Amino acid sequence: MMNNLIIITGLTASGKSNLALEIAKNFNGEIISADSVQIYRGLDIGSAKATIEERSIVKHHLIDIKRVNETYNAGEFVKDCKKAIEEIISRKKLPIIVGGTALYIKALLNGYTFTEQPADSGFRLKYQNLAKDFGNDYVYNLLVEKNPIKAQSVHPNNLKRVIRYLEIEEQGEIPSFNQDKFISNYNVCAVGIIEDRESIYEKINARVDKMISLGLKAEVKHLIENGATKTLQSMNSIGYKEWFDYFEGKKTLIDTIELIKQHSRNYCKRQLTFLKTIEQLDLCDINTAKNKIYNFLKGINNDNNR
Repeated sequence: MMNNLIIITGLTASGKSNLALEIAKNFNGEIISADSVQIYRGLDIGSAKATIEERSIVKHHLIDIKRVNETYNAGEFVKDCKKAIEEIISRKKLPIIVGGTALYIKALLNGYTFTEQPADSGFRLKYQNLAKDFGNDYVYNLLVEKNPIKAQSVHPNNLKRVIRYLEIEEQGEIPSFNQDKFISNYNVCAVGIIEDRESIYEKINARVDKMISLGLKAEVKHLIENGATKTLQSMNSIGYKEWFDYFEGKKTLIDTIELIKQHSRNYCKRQLTFLKTIEQLDLCDINTAKNKIYNFLKGINNDNNR
């Protein structure tokens, strides 16, 4: 008999975490974070990380596993996530994956790789020089223009990979899929929570205001005072990267907060585009998602009791 696995992803501020907590409490579950920022210790408020109290009630995995100066990618997530799933099931509990880093979810569900063309040293040198002259973000934005979906799969400061993707855009690539999918060993219910633009934008703005009231500015200041720089993968995250100009006296507090909201809304648009590329996801509003998960788990439990 196959074990059950719940996957909850969706737009930022859509209520994913609260739903995952509810499911975990009601169905003896543990939560695996699929969030590229929550992996970092010290990045708490800006990543909407589960509180200490919430983590004391429901065990969470893949939170606080990296130092602020370390990097992490989708491949590492899949490896760590598989291990966490197996550990949770060994305790006869329900694994619940939740997070808005859709690339992590897609990598887990599909396990895809790409066969790439040989590297072009001249091409690389050109973009390395552009990065020196104008910064990593400049080169990254060139990739965003060419392929916004692929741009989501790489951090702006991972210059080597950004340039490689730009190179692939010119030379082409041949996708190849791993048919031995880990996920096929489970009964999976995978939902992607979406909402209309006006509603989700209101929630995003309110969420940022709450983060400010909880002390986001002090959190970022503490990170910077302890050596965090804008070149780090962790500090290039939304909610953190915007503060460097503020602390350097280049932007006001009001402008900084508005920029976080703007970047969050823009990210939400990109999330929706990417979520639509994940065929296994059932995209729906949060109430429908909740009903689907409850019906899935209750239906399986009823079948097992027959």
